[in-house]
Amino acid sequence: MELIDTHTHLDFADFDSDRREVLAHSRALGVRRMVVLGVYQRNWQRLWDLVQTDAGLFAAFGLHPVYLDEHRPADLSELGDWLTRLHGHRQLCAVGEIGLDYFVEQPDRERQQSLFEAQLKLAVDFQLPALLHVRRSHAAVIATLKRIRLPCGGIIHAFAGSHEEAREYIKLGFKLGLGGAATWPQALRMHKVLAQLPLDAVVLETDSPDMAPAMYPGQRNSPEHLPAICAALAERMGISPPALAEASTRNAYELFNW
Repeated sequence: MELIDTHTHLDFADFDSDRREVLAHSRALGVRRMVVLGVYQRNWQRLWDLVQTDAGLFAAFGLHPVYLDEHRPADLSELGDWLTRLHGHRQLCAVGEIGLDYFVEQPDRERQQSLFEAQLKLAVDFQLPALLHVRRSHAAVIATLKRIRLPCGGIIHAFAGSHEEAREYIKLGFKLGLGGAATWPQALRMHKVLAQLPLDAVVLETDSPDMAPAMYPGQRNSPEHLPAICAALAERMGISPPALAEASTRNAYELFNW
């Protein structure tokens, strides 16, 4: 059973003591490929250096809305420089993690929107998918994606919206990232949505080291947990774990043009 973790932060210091072991164990469990996402300019080089040590790791670069106060005006042009320099490299797979976050109190929504749109345009220019962080901002993100159409689509990371919002994203060419949050018993609304999602619209993810699933409460999340996440989600969707694994892996290959 081949699995792909479409959203990790394996470059974070949480994995510094055992990253090699985590990768080896994940592979032994069937997690063949993993996408590592950048969130601010100062971690891009570290991320790329990591990806270059393993042919099964793939990089995305972006400026995350939660770190808005850390981003400098020059970071956006530097992102363009990175994408230009790495254009066509097999291990560059997307622009991300980018998006809108209306949950956090401080970050300026107008600045978030401007940064989001500029990065979406980079995804269009470089013909890459976009990996989106969307928290309490589905209406704004959907409206933006209707104005700035992405030919290569992307993923709505940690999707927790309604069935109607799912349908809008799918129409816009996006896959829905499913991970640990939907495994929790209290995620009742999401459980109802899961049962209605078309299999050709979902991909699996962990968001390691964050968003641990219900089976590993309070622990560091890891790509090693993806098989358990797959099994729990498959049960909620009324299908077998191999069926979900096969569909999500096929969808990831298609999205990233692998």
